[in-house]
Amino acid sequence: MSLVSTNWLIENLNNVKIIDSSWHLPNQNRNPKKEYFNEHIINSIFFDIDKNSDQKTDLPHMLPKTIEWENIVSKLGIANKDKIIIYDNSDLISSCRCWYTFIYFGHDPNLVSVLNGGLKKWKQENKPTVKSETIINPSNYTAKENKVMVKSKIEIEKNISLNNFKVIDARSLERFEGKAPEPRSNVRSGSIEGSSCLPFNQIINKNNNTFKNIDDLNQIFKKIVNTEDNNIVFSCGSGITASVLALAYSLINNKYTPTIYDGSWSEYGLIK
Repeated sequence: MSLVSTNWLIENLNNVKIIDSSWHLPNQNRNPKKEYFNEHIINSIFFDIDKNSDQKTDLPHMLPKTIEWENIVSKLGIANKDKIIIYDNSDLISSCRCWYTFIYFGHDPNLVSVLNGGLKKWKQENKPTVKSETIINPSNYTAKENKVMVKSKIEIEKNISLNNFKVIDARSLERFEGKAPEPRSNVRSGSIEGSSCLPFNQIINKNNNTFKNIDDLNQIFKKIVNTEDNNIVFSCGSGITASVLALAYSLINNKYTPTIYDGSWSEYGLIK
């Protein structure tokens, strides 16, 4: 159950741990933490995607080390057996990145879900929000990396000739084709040789930020890939919207293990 509805969540508010993992592109001039304190779903806690990442690299929000993740999640008061619902208030559907990270570090996939439509749909339906900060009781979380879920730059480069897996890029077609500049000044335009483009917003209903239905998702993915193929790696600008495609693909292929090129184009297209 990778997705839950707003109605499901309102009926289960006291049975789950709720995370707001909103994140915005730097050029949007939005502060997700400030927005969280202005309004959030009751009992939710804020997850800072930038802060809760590897702080020893200049690449944006890379996966942290295992011990760092254990400390992060323990401070959030989340236990290994908790059912987690993640939402966001972002046009980038950043909740999917948090979803992917929990699964990567060994949380039971059946116990971590994204709120379909996020805060946008929640507010459209006049469901309640609060300003009060959620009280957190620290836990003792343990993690175990599922390393098959991530690809490195070396693996991506080797695959150009080996073609062991297919790379799908979630950025816009203009960025993919090098016709639009990257939002990060130290990154060139273009894309990974042999990769395909599927802009993540093509699988999202713009009016309420929900995922398109299964039949529509099937048709969209079938245009570029055999949807029974499990050797799919998603990339994007920095690993956020790649996770959106990974979740969507897992909805139509239940044998697929979400796999991301963590460095994505921020690493591959870095100007040295």
